[in-house]
Amino acid sequence: MNQMSEATAKPVVNGRIKQSMAFWSFNVAGEKWDLQQQCDVAKKLGITSIEVLEPEDFPTLKKNGLVCALTSNGMPGAPFVKGLNNLAYHDEIITRTKAAIDASEIAGFPNVIAFTGYKWRDAEDPSSGEISFEEGAKNCVAGLKTLATHAEKAGVTICLEMLNTRDDTHPMKGHPGYQGDDMDDVADIIKQVGSPQVKLLFDIYHVQVMNGDVIRRIKQYADLIGHVHVAGNPGRCEIDDSQEINFPGCMKALLDIGYDGFVGQEYIPTRDAMEGLTEAVKLCDV
Repeated sequence: MNQMSEATAKPVVNGRIKQSMAFWSFNVAGEKWDLQQQCDVAKKLGITSIEVLEPEDFPTLKKNGLVCALTSNGMPGAPFVKGLNNLAYHDEIITRTKAAIDASEIAGFPNVIAFTGYKWRDAEDPSSGEISFEEGAKNCVAGLKTLATHAEKAGVTICLEMLNTRDDTHPMKGHPGYQGDDMDDVADIIKQVGSPQVKLLFDIYHVQVMNGDVIRRIKQYADLIGHVHVAGNPGRCEIDDSQEINFPGCMKALLDIGYDGFVGQEYIPTRDAMEGLTEAVKLCDV
């Protein structure tokens, strides 16, 4: 890990935005930090959470005085493929998500992720026929209502993520076939569920790719946002001055609506990982 001076590596000054880092992002690219390395980096930079982790990782976080702002739903493989839009996967998703909710409750961690899933009847086979959006949305609402009952008792929030389907250059930059690719549609699903424990995972990168008008949408869906992700566009890389999104402006908009949840750094490093993350944390510390 690149050694930086203490002065350089303390970018959090204001602390009004609670910052997190997505484990997978900094494990698959850059210097490919393991969990303990990420804990060390987080503490050095003033980040208080490492997210998209499994419950078996919680003891390491606890040992390092960190939280998991967003727990994985426990689905094997790429968890966004088999989703709540498909009744064939409901039993497994609901069972695994309930277990993640229970573990998060015990640990005192706030959120568990959820996905609509891919639109094909066999989620991994595009030739298997498509689930209509209307059918998929109905199934998502039903599944989320079942999970909401469990989440309300636990005091844990389920965060349904909208993902972009436009970028087909990399399996983690875009997700062609994902059904929940429009912010308005995903927000409508959450409204139909009608639970305070089911909210939006507002990923600024994905919203920008598919819908744009990010700050207006932050304000439009102020009451529904449960968690936020950031990454630069184009490319889902560092959030620096080469990107088209004004991240300080987006962070100020979140403060304007009274958002008090976490903002997760979920980009794919393309250069010195510590340097890039330090810059990203500074940009979001408005």
